Amino acid sequence: MRTRSDHGHELIPRPDQTPDALRVALSIVAPGRLDEMQAEKDEAFAKAVEWQSLSPVQSWVLIWAREIEIARRPDLSARYTSAKGVLEHEDPAIAREALRELSAVLDEAMKAVRG
Repeated sequence: MRTRSDHGHELIPRPDQTPDALRVALSIVAPGRLDEMQAEKDEAFAKAVEWQSLSPVQSWVLIWAREIEIARRPDLSARYTSAKGVLEHEDPAIAREALRELSAVLDEAMKAVRG
């Protein structure tokens, strides 16, 4: 795992983008999602074999690096949870703002993991 901190308080350092490092990081920040991660990993590897391409595995790594980035940073996690909580609000303006915020959190996390 990397030791450099880019964004104030972080629960753990940003992990390397390898399946093992991501699994270890997830086991710390969101252990309840390990089964989901493994199922998606199995699916990505099966598609990689079927398609004779590493792109499904590369996508899986990026998706889970992003998910861990959100979970390891309380600032992003709070914004994500807040936005997700009102995503289906009856007021369309509130729902639209929640969607914008959710997109902003996902974009920020992806930019962070892509360096």
